[in-house]
Amino acid sequence: MINDMNYHIEAWHRILNNLGADLSLETMKAECYGKNNELLERIFPGRFSKEEMDRMSLEKEEAYQQAFRPQLKLIEGLYEFLEAAHEAEIKQAIGSAAIMFNIDFVLDGTGIRKFIDAIVSADDVHESKPNPETFLKAAEMLGVSPQECLVFEDTPKGVEAARNAGMDTVVMTILHKPEEFTGYNNIIRFAGDFTELHDLLPILKEHHLN
Repeated sequence: MINDMNYHIEAWHRILNNLGADLSLETMKAECYGKNNELLERIFPGRFSKEEMDRMSLEKEEAYQQAFRPQLKLIEGLYEFLEAAHEAEIKQAIGSAAIMFNIDFVLDGTGIRKFIDAIVSADDVHESKPNPETFLKAAEMLGVSPQECLVFEDTPKGVEAARNAGMDTVVMTILHKPEEFTGYNNIIRFAGDFTELHDLLPILKEHHLN
């Protein structure tokens, strides 16, 4: 929905390297998936208690929001896309590895909460992407089958989660290039922003997709 991944990467890069991780930005980019505590456990297995990881997670999100707030805006064309889908009575859900603290930050900061029918955050699942739980729970909340859903993703792990859920995907090439998604058979299109996708709406409405 927003082009903020570099801000997440930079926030984690600074915090983790201050703890002695010695990660490059490229390595940090590859590690930025799943829940915050899962990320911390991958980098520092067994080092921190849950309470310590929760504290560092909040510290990271506060740093991210402070840095990104002046740049907070939707990907080009997304507001109009969400509005048109809502008017066409196409159900819409957010299935994110972010915690609600960050999802609320985006929804309220961009004024799109009114278009969203269901939200699944990191707080709502036991296993995060590429596990399909996030997307399967979103489909269940919307009352539709996984095969009726279309996922919009911008990371390989997200596309993998959609594939594991049996869902087709449109890939937004914001952070990753198309060649980084080689091998995924559930991608129907690549797009730089949502102005390129308005022709999808009649298809979505016809097939009752989300």
